[in-house]
Amino acid sequence: MAAEQACFHCGEPVPPGVDLTVTVDGEPQPLCCTGCHAVATTILGSGLDAFYRFRPGPTGQPEDLSAASASRYASFDRERVQKDFVYCAPDGTRETSLLVEGLYCAACGWLIENSLDEAEGVEEVRVNPATGRAILRWDPARVPLSQLMAHMGRLGYRPHPVMPEANDAQAEKERRYALRRLVVAGLGMMQAMMFAVALYSGQFHGMDTIYEDFLRTVSMLVATPVVLYAGLPIFLGAIRDLRNGRPGMDVPVALAIGGAYSASVWITFAGGPEVYFDSVSMFTFFLLIARYVEMSARHRANATTDALGRLVPGTAVRIGAGGEEEVPVRDLEVDDQVLVRPGATVPADGRISQGESSLDESMLTGESEPRTRTIGDPVVGGSVNLGDSFHMRVERVGQDTTVSHIARLLRRAQSQRPRIARLADTAGRWFVTAVLIASASVFAAWWQVDPSLAFPITLAMLVATCPCALSLATPTALAAGTNRLAGSGLLVTQPDALETLARVDHVVLDKTGTLTEGRLSISEVRNSGRLDEQAVMELASALEQHSEHPIARAFPAPRSLRADSATVTRGGGVEGEVDGRRLRIGRPDWVAALAGQQAPAADERGAWIALGDEQGVLASFRLADQVRPDARLAMEQLREQGIAVEIGSGDSPGAVEAVASELGISAWQARMSPEDKLQRLYTLQAQGATVLMVGDGINDAPVLAGANVSAAMNEGTALAQTTAGMILLGGRLEHLAAGMETARATLRTVRQNLIISACYNASMLPLAALGFIPPWLAAIGMTASSLVVVLNSRRLAAARPRQGDTRIPATSVREGQPA
Repeated sequence: MAAEQACFHCGEPVPPGVDLTVTVDGEPQPLCCTGCHAVATTILGSGLDAFYRFRPGPTGQPEDLSAASASRYASFDRERVQKDFVYCAPDGTRETSLLVEGLYCAACGWLIENSLDEAEGVEEVRVNPATGRAILRWDPARVPLSQLMAHMGRLGYRPHPVMPEANDAQAEKERRYALRRLVVAGLGMMQAMMFAVALYSGQFHGMDTIYEDFLRTVSMLVATPVVLYAGLPIFLGAIRDLRNGRPGMDVPVALAIGGAYSASVWITFAGGPEVYFDSVSMFTFFLLIARYVEMSARHRANATTDALGRLVPGTAVRIGAGGEEEVPVRDLEVDDQVLVRPGATVPADGRISQGESSLDESMLTGESEPRTRTIGDPVVGGSVNLGDSFHMRVERVGQDTTVSHIARLLRRAQSQRPRIARLADTAGRWFVTAVLIASASVFAAWWQVDPSLAFPITLAMLVATCPCALSLATPTALAAGTNRLAGSGLLVTQPDALETLARVDHVVLDKTGTLTEGRLSISEVRNSGRLDEQAVMELASALEQHSEHPIARAFPAPRSLRADSATVTRGGGVEGEVDGRRLRIGRPDWVAALAGQQAPAADERGAWIALGDEQGVLASFRLADQVRPDARLAMEQLREQGIAVEIGSGDSPGAVEAVASELGISAWQARMSPEDKLQRLYTLQAQGATVLMVGDGINDAPVLAGANVSAAMNEGTALAQTTAGMILLGGRLEHLAAGMETARATLRTVRQNLIISACYNASMLPLAALGFIPPWLAAIGMTASSLVVVLNSRRLAAARPRQGDTRIPATSVREGQPA
């Protein structure tokens, strides 16, 4: 019988029938489960083979996807529970956002991403250390959510579903624990410093050994809870990093604190020149201050997304067979009838089925004026009823609503890291390794020169060069910048969009649905004089009620007249009888043919339709797509920033020229196919331009994808929004200029943070290695650099958008019309 094999990674026996191996140093090594295979493959694939050569023994089983610990998260597999925080995509996959405990730096995020990427059924995982959240997309037919959450737990990170109420409780719990440890560290530091003053004075003025031993002993008693309680998260983080073969910033910090404390305890009992309880306590206290500030910044970064979830009320009044009943919003289903009383918040997306009212949609659209809604009009969950009661039919609930859609896009944007963030993460990982190697070399060198100085100098070097500021430099600024963009109406959905937006010098805009509202309206009426204008409008409205063409929406509902025997002629219009009079409305030549006449001449600007009877044309209507109210201001703001603006549209030359003239845009092209638009884009890029494309339709998708960076209107098609790197919320073009200013400010802040952290570490490393910096001063310098980086990033969140609109906008995704 073959000898039982042990797992190369964890040391556990390999179960019969399991054939999983990895190749280490050219030799195949057995593994016991998919969890060990995932972690071992990640470690080897990252070039960390040395982990297996230098480890003292088997690592211990990191994760077994069938482990019993998954039962802790079993309740999250229930459909009813997932309805509150899981989005079901059309392709059958599911997506959720998880709040991750113990996520402190980019190395933590890297480990979670690479480990879960190897797990069966995982389609995508993105982690943002700045917000402490992870976006997870998986196939529920292949793996349940509970096993993936247990996978994260085995790595040392405990996940929680992102729900506003639970998030508040979790944030408050984290804040309490951090404050408790901070208080312990602060009190311990003050006492240790007080005893240290006495010890230092004794070295200069003389002190009996009994008193020196007493002061050292009480300093040890004071510093012990600081190290073992207040500093416990630091040691747990370092152990986790080493266990996973991924050294992060906790490793040098834990070495410094643990080494200084252990050496001081030894000196206290065995005798020696100096103890470092004061430096240990001070370093721990200052480090906890920096982490508390970073935690507060992370909570603020999550506030925008969480605020969206609070817009929807907890209960709704459902109208059923038994009358009205108040039910939780999570129990609403599609096609339910809901009563919305005056002052109440709309609980879900739907349409008014009875009554009419005015709705405050300011938190969703950024518009302060109430919107009038009547029967058939859409209403968005989160808006407030300012008028009379009305009934609505529910169309979207749970994670399918507008509010959830925007929150999901924002979380995804925050979880993705642009190129500059990835470069900073790589630099941080190499810097930690370099610091550990340099510290060992400095210790060896000073041991040869003066053994009594070797330990304090190495300690100061580990403390001073802790890469906390480098790890925080990019994610804190990007989180603040992304939130500020969302607050000013521009939602970033792709990782490199913000960085590219800051370099844009040329903007190409679609016309229909982008510069214009995408809805036809009557801009001119030419009356023949046989009837007054009110009468011809009433007749036209009666006929258009029988048409589904978009032109029909430009006419109001008729007040009293009704068309009988109405028929729709494809390419012509509508024909019917109103009060015994045979009428036509539609293409002018088709209408004139009813009376055997020629169509009246009309200019090219706008679309013309005619209304006529058997005696001739009664009136002609010019239909035009109205320019967005803020379009002119937006174009002026872009030109003030030195950005070239042009229009690329598939519409007629007359219509495009009219819009370009009204907006003061000199460069425009008409009747462009998607291929023409894409070719124009390539021409601009070949000339060295960084191009922002703004569009809304399906035909804009190729050029949106081909641009350096792109933005889709919130009313645009789902394909356009998926292709674009940003979404303009509230349909406000003026957000573009403010967004570019914010993007540039964000990149400036990132560069400032990187320069601050790089200069600090570059200057402190040689000074500490040469012995010019004592451990206590190193602790102050390390904390100061981290605080400067975080506070510098906070300036982005504190700054106000140009328009002064700080409300959280949202969008409803509706089908737009192509240009």
